Amino acid sequence: MKLNKLLTGATLALGLATGALADGHEKTKVGFVYVGPVGDGGWTYEHNQGRLAVEEHFGDAVETVFVESVPEGPDAERVMTQMALQGADLIFTTSFGYMDQTINVAGKFPDVKFEHATGYKQADNVSVYSARFYEGRAVQGHIAGHMTESNVIGYIASFPIPEVIRGINAAYLHAKEVNPDVEFKIVWAYTWFDPAKEAEAASVLIEQGADVILQHTDSTAPQAAAQAAGNVVTFGQASDMAEFGPFPRVSSIIDNWSPYYIARTQAVIDGTWESTNTWDGIAPGMVEIGDITDAVPAEVKASAEAMIASMEAGDYHPFTGPINKQDGSAWLADGEVADDGTLAGMNFYVEGLSGDIPQ
Repeated sequence: MKLNKLLTGATLALGLATGALADGHEKTKVGFVYVGPVGDGGWTYEHNQGRLAVEEHFGDAVETVFVESVPEGPDAERVMTQMALQGADLIFTTSFGYMDQTINVAGKFPDVKFEHATGYKQADNVSVYSARFYEGRAVQGHIAGHMTESNVIGYIASFPIPEVIRGINAAYLHAKEVNPDVEFKIVWAYTWFDPAKEAEAASVLIEQGADVILQHTDSTAPQAAAQAAGNVVTFGQASDMAEFGPFPRVSSIIDNWSPYYIARTQAVIDGTWESTNTWDGIAPGMVEIGDITDAVPAEVKASAEAMIASMEAGDYHPFTGPINKQDGSAWLADGEVADDGTLAGMNFYVEGLSGDIPQ
């Protein structure tokens, strides 16, 4: 899709005037900026499901617009600016690399509300929101540690930011807990969505002996590569990717943005919107665990479901000590739980992981 083409629903250009409602009030216009295509089957797909949920919930009271496949950089600022100029009341910018552009554009449009996904910079008219994906990674690591026969788990990482590092650490800790012999091999793809790169990364990891592949990239290409290879376990990322089940995809992390998008749109309509920092996980439902298929042994499925239930109840935190950093220095004492500040800025591997985090 060309970046200068803004869509309302599936067909209308952003430049069309916003219609008035029967009571004379203007519709609330909500914009979404996507880093990938809406058909990526993962991250952007789920954000777009949230947009569609807004349309369904509010009906004619709300108009939504979106632009897909917007690179993280100057063009993102252009797209956001155009949305604001064309009357958007609320704009969701749905990738970490949009952070500075969101702040820049928000400064020029103080009456427009902005919501930035996975970032940390706020302003009077900029909120930030993210999900505790590391909770889902812990579940995946638990299953992966049980299911690997080679004791080699491959991990396709996107960019070396805290969100991704947290996920690697959570998955590794929980794989290691059930399988002390497990080894993680990490490939940094330096992309959120590039099916060719993701497929190549999966193939490299499989060639290096990995019989389980985890991914923090957005396409289904690693699933397809694992399926072609044969006996390789995978997990859906951001979306269910259930078309690859019951094997190789044995479960998934699902990002459920719909309730948040509906609530924040309602706040704009009601005039109650304020800048907030939201970081929700399994308990509030922002992170869901997709169906654990029967390819997973029954006892492993039961223990994974028990972990999920414990996190839902608030009884278990994936980063609970004793945990050391990679260099052997103490991080968390026995029973100590990581604070959100450290997790939000996590820039280190835990003990047992090999290799360096790229700079």
